[in-house]
Amino acid sequence: MGRPPFDGPMLSPRLTVLQMLPALESGGVERGTLEVAAALASAGHRSLVMSRGGRLVERLEAEGSEHLPWPVGEKSPLTLRLVPRLRHLLAERAVDVLHIRSRMPGWVGWLAWRRMDPHTRPRLVTTVHGLYSPGLYSAVMTRGEAVIAVSETVRRYLLEHYPRLPSDRVRVIHRGVAAETFPHGHRPSPEWLTRWRAERRDLDGKWVLTFPGRLTRLKGHADFLAIVERLAERAIPVHGLVVGDGGRKGYAASLAAEAARRRLPISFLGHRSDLREVMAVSDVVLSLSRRPESFGRTVLEALSLGVPVLGYDHGGVGEILARAWPHGAVPLGDVEAAVDWLVAQHARPERPPACDAFPLSRMLDSTLGLYETLAAERRA
Repeated sequence: MGRPPFDGPMLSPRLTVLQMLPALESGGVERGTLEVAAALASAGHRSLVMSRGGRLVERLEAEGSEHLPWPVGEKSPLTLRLVPRLRHLLAERAVDVLHIRSRMPGWVGWLAWRRMDPHTRPRLVTTVHGLYSPGLYSAVMTRGEAVIAVSETVRRYLLEHYPRLPSDRVRVIHRGVAAETFPHGHRPSPEWLTRWRAERRDLDGKWVLTFPGRLTRLKGHADFLAIVERLAERAIPVHGLVVGDGGRKGYAASLAAEAARRRLPISFLGHRSDLREVMAVSDVVLSLSRRPESFGRTVLEALSLGVPVLGYDHGGVGEILARAWPHGAVPLGDVEAAVDWLVAQHARPERPPACDAFPLSRMLDSTLGLYETLAAERRA
């Protein structure tokens, strides 16, 4: 955590911050929201999070935040009926900073915010977590008084596609990883290893490739299937693990059916709350998205653990690899280069060195510092 637990006088006035996002199930947006919420609570501020809920709500509340179960992520014109209610809540709770993290909640939040008194309304922050399709719907994410870009890739994308967005309103705050949460050389507990070995007897003696991410076509699952197939043809005792859920159920089923049809040694694990442990016992973690990632959090987590990563050299993943492990970058879409890299890695394994290029503490300090600066400007 970037800041120590609150146990003394506040260095700045207590803030009330409301973060808005569709849900609290899984994913980088959700985890970043929880990290900022916990940092706010630890620093003595009041942290509110609005979403339809999900598996992460219990953790959010245990770490000192209040969850407001509103369906602000429903992609329907009816969701805009929440605007007057939200405007009332912002005033009633005396919210100092409204932080929007997704587009549909962005429209609800921005429409409520813009009709409030400019002298007393919250400061408005948006975080652009993805390379959204340019257009009116996505443009709401550029309406923040401060617009956080989670990488240089996102900053460049915003300035290219939204030329009216003043560049000085865009703040690059990279996502981060806590070294104490993802320690270099981490080994799972004996209890976890016992359960894992009993659960995954098919991995005995195998070279394990793990492919984490949401099950969508743009993530590159077809390339992963092709890579595993070609490695098996080269007599490498490979086994692939696809970790993640989401997307369309039909797509997930079609992937599993295709892997079975080709008799590929691949297992589909769905969502795992123990992804850190799964990556720690993997030989290589892969990132094969055909569309550039805005950041690439699992890549950074694996590298922090000291697990080798192979990734396509573009977008946020390219940024991370360039600073943390350039050896793991291969050209976008070049399956043959990826296979050659993996064959060489199998023959002579290399492991990434410890790297602190993107610490979570920097992300948290920069975000809370931005909140405090904006709130102080309003008070002045």
